[in-house]
Amino acid sequence: MSNKIRISLDAMGGDRGPDVVLPGADIALERQPDIEYLLYGDEAQINPILDKYPRLKAASSVHHCTVAVKMDDKPSQALRSGRRHSSMWRAIEAVKEGDADVAVSAGNTGALMAMSRFCLRTMANIERPAIAAIWPTLKGESIVLDMGATIGADAQQLIDYAILGGAMARALLGIQKPTVGLLNIGVEEVKGLEEVRTAGRMLREADLTSLNYAGFVEGDDLGKGTVDVVVTEGFSGNIALKAAEGTAKQIAQYLRSAMSRSWLAKLGYLLAKSAFDQLREKMDPSKVNGGVFLGLNGIVIKSHGGTDAEGFASAVGLAYDMVRNELLEKISQDMVFYHRSGFQDRIDNEKAQSQKAGD
Repeated sequence: MSNKIRISLDAMGGDRGPDVVLPGADIALERQPDIEYLLYGDEAQINPILDKYPRLKAASSVHHCTVAVKMDDKPSQALRSGRRHSSMWRAIEAVKEGDADVAVSAGNTGALMAMSRFCLRTMANIERPAIAAIWPTLKGESIVLDMGATIGADAQQLIDYAILGGAMARALLGIQKPTVGLLNIGVEEVKGLEEVRTAGRMLREADLTSLNYAGFVEGDDLGKGTVDVVVTEGFSGNIALKAAEGTAKQIAQYLRSAMSRSWLAKLGYLLAKSAFDQLREKMDPSKVNGGVFLGLNGIVIKSHGGTDAEGFASAVGLAYDMVRNELLEKISQDMVFYHRSGFQDRIDNEKAQSQKAGD
């Protein structure tokens, strides 16, 4: 691997485009001076801002693009109008061509996933990619996936997600054998959908050396940090994510209202300010900004579209860590071991027998 980490940025992505992307990139560069940037977007918008950041300008190359994917574009529309021309596509294509190690965009999630799948393709033996997010817990951080890349998942896809999430935990959290749980409506083996129960049984029987399957987990285990990796399908995963974000905002509003009701409450706030600052730090979404597209022949990071410069810097930092800690290599190793173990063949045989019985 090169001493430099080359990161391609969709400079036009997000609600504010280069006004956030470039300051965020500069913050990340201050933290990791061995980053080189490939900036894709409208030169007329990029260059005036880039001139304000000499350090960033020295570490960047600008690549003019005539098309920017809109935040409300449908994925199919974005592919038709932006393929090979948009800043989003070209940032991803730089990874495919080997010019960049990872791509980061704050743009339209559906368009970014569609372009990433079309351009990079899925890895061998991976049917569907997943979006993995970092989830703050009482114990630190965990990995949760899928957060909405696709709706629904069969047993094999859930097992793939477990392997992908375990590899990310090894790369990001430094845990050699992370604990993995399947999100379910109860911890008992008889509960939940058949596909979830089948995936749990197969993960237990597989006894993979790269992860420790801990069984089913429930919704309240997400915040507890019961396991290092929580696996679910994209529909329930996205609902869980939005519910958690909404709850965090609700609690913050409750606190602001309570602290402003009387002079005594304001005095109490001043006395406990350090504790409230720590709480605010824990609940700050910019600190954990960035979803990782897993299962592709390349790494793509999705930043929140409405994030600020600090939040975008967090997404770039996540991209840096994924490359520096060799995420793709860890995924490949785990997938090879799993398929050599013969459990894939067993699942295929079970599927065939179920279909035959149904016929």
